[in-house]
Amino acid sequence: MNASAIEIEQLEFAWPHSRPLLTIDRLSVVRGERLFLKGASGSGKSTLLGLIGGVLQPRRGSIRIIGTALDALGAGGRDRFRGEHVGFIFQMFNLVPYLTVRDNVLLPLSFSPARRDRLGSLDPDREAARLLTALGLSGRNLLDRSVAQLSIGQQQRVAAARALIGRPEVVIADEPTSALDADTRADFLRLLFEECHAHTTTLLFVSHDASLAPLFDRALTMPEINTAPAGGSGD
Repeated sequence: MNASAIEIEQLEFAWPHSRPLLTIDRLSVVRGERLFLKGASGSGKSTLLGLIGGVLQPRRGSIRIIGTALDALGAGGRDRFRGEHVGFIFQMFNLVPYLTVRDNVLLPLSFSPARRDRLGSLDPDREAARLLTALGLSGRNLLDRSVAQLSIGQQQRVAAARALIGRPEVVIADEPTSALDADTRADFLRLLFEECHAHTTTLLFVSHDASLAPLFDRALTMPEINTAPAGGSGD
């Protein structure tokens, strides 16, 4: 049986002065699995992704990512671990507006020698261009443009290429297709699945679009895993 890439046990999270937003007895995602997680706005799905990424800390419980207990790491250690092992496609993209498309995609390699090393002999610029081309973004002029000049859909695809470069063991995608049309969405999902399959990357994909669920190995809803009473504050 495959080892777990994500292992959550007895987790509880609440914002200050609020009732628990998340109460999860157990959630396990095996290495290489593609898990679809559906949740309505306010269900705590984005908060859960922040916990898995080590950006937030639970009130109690444990989160292990590829065998590492996040609660055993300090804030700086969690940041380094996330940079080396987790690729995030944020709902709001979190691109650096004054950098070019190319530099935004290459940014994780600047912070993580491990991700750069996983490229081996591949040239980082060529790898960035390959990912962007597969997502329908190509041309030297585009690579050298500021991301602030791109459309929302283009920015979303740049964020996806940034998350995938350096072959992270886990990719977390928060509503990553919300700004894409049908054709672009199909290309995006094809690349995402191909990259994850090629490198045995675990994919946690969060969306409110239930029509995507059959494309994944497994699908869950937030109410299935979260037993906290409704009324907690946040998403």
